[in-house]
Amino acid sequence: MADPTSDGATARPDEEIRDELPGDLDASGFVGPYRFPDNNRRRIPGVLYLVIATGCFGAWALTRGDDPVLVNQGFLWAAVLLAAIGAYHLVAGWTLRVDEKQALVAATRAVGFPVGHASAQMGWRGLLSRPTWKILLYSAENPPARRGLVLVDGVDGRVLDQLVMDNPEDWSGLT
Repeated sequence: MADPTSDGATARPDEEIRDELPGDLDASGFVGPYRFPDNNRRRIPGVLYLVIATGCFGAWALTRGDDPVLVNQGFLWAAVLLAAIGAYHLVAGWTLRVDEKQALVAATRAVGFPVGHASAQMGWRGLLSRPTWKILLYSAENPPARRGLVLVDGVDGRVLDQLVMDNPEDWSGLT
């Protein structure tokens, strides 16, 4: 029997308390196609940074000969900094041309064994944050005898690197 708390509510035993996902994050009930967010959305803040940089530079340039109270050399430096950040966002806003299904197909071809379970994760590499799919694959046997990790470029679909090995995990306790 549960103990009443000081405010009169009935306390639940610890074994009845469970973590659960909010409804909008629970993917188990989702039915239908979904679309992975594209990296080219980085271009939107890049354009905003460039617009603000232009405004800062314009304010500095228009008041340059005067002795303004609010506009000083900081506006010029802010314009330079914001322009650099904006340019970076425009350059790093790669369009994701390879979706997870295409990456999985490329990874399956690369490992050379029939694939059972697999998972895909988006990552970024390099200074310009080029999108890269990280595909983890297991062979189709039960339990899987082999596994592989394949990196697939998210822009052009090239296989960048792969690691294939015998499955070192002991799954005998799960059968």
